[in-house]
Amino acid sequence: MVPVADRPRSVGEIIAPRRLGRDFRWLLSSSWTSNLGDGIALSASPLLIASLTSSPILVAGGAMMQYLPWLLFGLFAGSVADHHDRRRLVIVANALRALVVAGLVVFLVTGAVSVWIVLVAAFLYGTAEVFADTAGSTLLPMLVRPADLGLGNARLQAGYLVANQLAGPPLGAFLFAVGSFWPFVTQIICVTLAIVLIARIARTPVPDRDAADAERPAQPIREGLRWLRANPPVRTLVMIILVFNITWAAPWGILVLYATDHLGMGPVGYGALTTASALGGLVGVGIFGALERRVSFATLMRVCLTLEVIMHLAFALTTVPAIAFVIMFGFGVYAFVWATISTTVRQRLVPLTLQGRIASVNMVGVFAGLVIGQALGGVIAQTWGLTAPWWFAFGGSALTLLLVWRSISSIAAARPVLDDAQLPEENAPS
Repeated sequence: MVPVADRPRSVGEIIAPRRLGRDFRWLLSSSWTSNLGDGIALSASPLLIASLTSSPILVAGGAMMQYLPWLLFGLFAGSVADHHDRRRLVIVANALRALVVAGLVVFLVTGAVSVWIVLVAAFLYGTAEVFADTAGSTLLPMLVRPADLGLGNARLQAGYLVANQLAGPPLGAFLFAVGSFWPFVTQIICVTLAIVLIARIARTPVPDRDAADAERPAQPIREGLRWLRANPPVRTLVMIILVFNITWAAPWGILVLYATDHLGMGPVGYGALTTASALGGLVGVGIFGALERRVSFATLMRVCLTLEVIMHLAFALTTVPAIAFVIMFGFGVYAFVWATISTTVRQRLVPLTLQGRIASVNMVGVFAGLVIGQALGGVIAQTWGLTAPWWFAFGGSALTLLLVWRSISSIAAARPVLDDAQLPEENAPS
């Protein structure tokens, strides 16, 4: 008989090890399915808007509809997630997303669609997505042990890369070519299937609030912000993410012009350039487990942020498309590792009762950084040229890294507040 340790592992065991528990597999399946639907819409939605209007402002408005709901409702969504059954919130929010897309399909099939209807649908869909994503981000710490959060986040990120960034967009473009409503019908199917899968998770109760919390006036959003202000490691991590999103978004907002005009790559080359980052992310998926076992989080965080600074400088200097592909591939590798580590560290340091609110603050910072960075990048490029945003990003990220270099050790070494005892018994990994 072959010893258990020597038996080859199945694909399912490699993707979602048994120790993470059955409920994690349902969460993973639901996340991957939902990401496929979102990836389909990622290419189909801009194509639909562009087919209805030639106005750059309205086309850009479609992208802005993804950000605006986070800025308007992000903090409120975090509060809601911390005071209600999070699994049920994801189910309800996803059901509303499917309903919005179904309404859009009706307008498309009847020929009554207009660009304003699409923009309203995008805003409503984005609003429901804020609540679905905020509540969904709190489920993993309730389902797996703190030591397995890194692996769990890596698997969830892998689904985002494969389904949302690689498989979804080309499938969405193909379906749109067949008929404008087909990508959205497929998206409804994906979201509905995601609801069915996540409904299989054992009920996730509202985290218990202690007596002191119960006696305080009901100011849940302010309570979360107060906790964040009093917790230097998490506060610093959120600020790093905000600032680095500003510096990253400045050149990223004009990447299509940089690729086509400065590098002379053309539309196909631009698409391939963005794909290179997703391929790099898949490499990050493959090596993350080994990195987590062999390298400290503090070292990994410093390496990732240092590579971000170097990437901005390299893009500012290069005029060779082949080099740009290499840079973008490397970006995908370290960006995936950074996203997984930063999420894992935050989840370990935040009490279950505050996971939703702190996650929402983090996401508001992410999208605020994108809005600010893209606005700055457009002005800088218009004034000083297409490489100027990269120089801005290089200088801003380098200065930020110098300021937080020592703080990174305290972030990575902060004592986790989560332990296995906080997991509901029905969700505890076997």
